[in-house]
Amino acid sequence: MKQGQGKTINKHVLIGPWPYWAGALILGLLNVLLFVIFKKPWGVTSGIAKWGFDLWEGLGGHPESWAYFREINSDILSSHIFFNQANILNMGLVFGVMLAVLLSSHFRIKRLKTRSQLISAIAGGIMMGYGARLAFGCNIGALIGGIASQSLHGWVFGVFLFIGASLGTLFVRYYVLKKRLP
Repeated sequence: MKQGQGKTINKHVLIGPWPYWAGALILGLLNVLLFVIFKKPWGVTSGIAKWGFDLWEGLGGHPESWAYFREINSDILSSHIFFNQANILNMGLVFGVMLAVLLSSHFRIKRLKTRSQLISAIAGGIMMGYGARLAFGCNIGALIGGIASQSLHGWVFGVFLFIGASLGTLFVRYYVLKKRLP
């Protein structure tokens, strides 16, 4: 290896943007691998529901009596938080992203400029989480997992996700940012 060539490779792999086809190929291969190992597609929100379940139970609540947990056929209630497939994948995702950001030297904490940004972020997170639980999943399980398991619902979800994201972008531009539509 020539002198300085290692820096170039690190710059392209860690710092520079990857081409879309490379990200799609890696995600596709990882999804197939997850499907082969765990016998089901990747899901995120059931692991997060487990975190909420354990937190509420620790505070003295009884979430096992809720209709949601009675309807699902899952090991979410009986499994330990660290030995649950969804939690292992979620924590791997969180730590992997943190490692990538640290290795690329792009980690920084940004302050929110206004209180309304904080309120919008919290409200958006609550609405997304609530919606994902009502739908029994999120875009990872419905889109990526659906397409990886060769299910038609993944493609249908993708079309409507594109339509919803486009309408949401127009809404934010016009009503929130007060910018003229193109």
